[in-house]
Amino acid sequence: MSQLDLLADLLARARAAGADAADAVLVAGTALSVQRRLGRTEHLERSEGRDLGLRVFVGRRSAIVSSSAVDPAGFAALAERAVAMARVVPEDPFAGLAEGARAVDPAPLDLLDPTDEPDAAALIARAGAAEEAALAVAGVTNSEGAEAGFGRTEVSLVTSAGFAASVTRTSHSVSATALAGSGTAMQRDYDYHSTVHLADLEDAAAIGRSAGERAVTRLNPVRPRTAKLPVVYDPRVASSLLGHLAGAINGASVARGTTFLKDRLGSRVFPAGITIIDDPLRRRGLRSRSFDGEGVPTAQRSLIDDGVLTTWLLDSRSARQLGLASTAHAWRGTGGPPAPGPSNLYMRPGPLSPAALMADIREGLYVTELIGMGVNGLTGDYSRGAAGFMIRDGAIAEPVAEITIAGHLAEMFAHLIPADDLRFRRGTDAPTIRVEGMTMAGA
Repeated sequence: MSQLDLLADLLARARAAGADAADAVLVAGTALSVQRRLGRTEHLERSEGRDLGLRVFVGRRSAIVSSSAVDPAGFAALAERAVAMARVVPEDPFAGLAEGARAVDPAPLDLLDPTDEPDAAALIARAGAAEEAALAVAGVTNSEGAEAGFGRTEVSLVTSAGFAASVTRTSHSVSATALAGSGTAMQRDYDYHSTVHLADLEDAAAIGRSAGERAVTRLNPVRPRTAKLPVVYDPRVASSLLGHLAGAINGASVARGTTFLKDRLGSRVFPAGITIIDDPLRRRGLRSRSFDGEGVPTAQRSLIDDGVLTTWLLDSRSARQLGLASTAHAWRGTGGPPAPGPSNLYMRPGPLSPAALMADIREGLYVTELIGMGVNGLTGDYSRGAAGFMIRDGAIAEPVAEITIAGHLAEMFAHLIPADDLRFRRGTDAPTIRVEGMTMAGA
C-alpha cells in the first residue's frame, strides 16, 4: 500500500470516529552517516524509519496524535484517541484546514538525485579525504573529525478536503573540523557543505582544507578594547541576520504581538535597494517545495522589496488571526501543528566586493563566528558572543576572540550594506554584510 493510500485509510477512520475534518502526514526516511577521526572510522550508522501524524478537528477543537508504528490495524484506535482528545480541549476560533490547498507537480524542483544510494565505503572515503586535507594544512595539529552523509526522505500529506500529494528528496553532506596550535592556545574551526544532488557537492578535500586554513588563521587571538565601530559579517554568519528577520515577521509572533516589527508592515525596514527573497521554487534548493505543510501551493516572494517590508510569513491559522490569506509558509512535522517559517531565504547581493565594502574602515570588526542566542525578538535587542578579526585601514588584521557585539536589530537592519559575494549554500544565505555603529565589548 502506498503512503497516500495509508493516509487516506487513516482519514477515513478519523471521519468514522467523529472528526469533522482531518489531515495526516507520513514521513519515511533512510539515512547513512560516517564519522572519521585521525584516520579511523569512529561511527557508522544507517537508519530507516516512518513517522505518522494525524490531526483531527471536532468543530473548532483539534488534537494531534503521532506514532512510529505505521500499521493499518491500529488506525481505528489511533483515530478514536485523537477524536477523544479533541473533544476535551478548548475551542480555537482560528483552527481548521487550509483554504486553497491543491497538489502541484514537484518534478521541476529536481529534488530527487537519480544516482544510487552511496555505500559505506564511498562515505568513508569522502570523510577521509576531508580530514586528510585538513590535517595537511601547515599549523593544524589535531582533528575533531570529518563526517559524510546521505539521506532520502519521502513526505506525504493527505487532507479530508481532498488534497493528496507526496514528495521525495535526497541530501548529501560532508564536513570537517580542525584544530590548530597546542595547549590552551589551540583554536578550532570547521567547514561543511550540503546539497540535494551529489553532483553539486563541493569536493571533500576542499572542505577539509578550508576547515584547516580557517583554524590556523585564528591562532593567537587578542581581546580588543571596547569600541563602537562598523561590523562586517562573513557570509557564514551573515545569514543569521536573515534568520532574525524571519523570526520577527513570523505570523504567529505577529498575531501575538511579540515581535518588534509588529507595526512595520508596508514601511521601510532596510535601506533602499535591499531585497530579501523567499524562494521555495529554486531548483535543487535545500528547502524547496511546491506546496507547504498544509498543501497550499508555494511561490517566490520578496519579503523585503527596496527596503520595504511587504508581507508576513503566514500559515492558515496565523493568517486567520490577522485577517489575511496564507502565504504558503506552513511547516509541519508529525508531532505538532503547522507553524510558519521560511524556505530558501536569501538577500540579493550589492554592487561592491567585500574588499571594497571594507576599504574605508579605519578600525572595524570582521565576524566569522557567533556564540549564544542573546537576541530578544520582542524588543529587538541584540547581543552575541563573537570571534573573528580586526579590520585596520580596510584590511583584515589580527584575530580576536572573547568579545561581544551588541546593537538593536531595527538599527542594524536600517544601516546594513551587502557585498556582491552571495553563494547558495545553506538554505538561508546572505553575502558579506556590513553593519554600521555596533558596540564591540572587549577588554
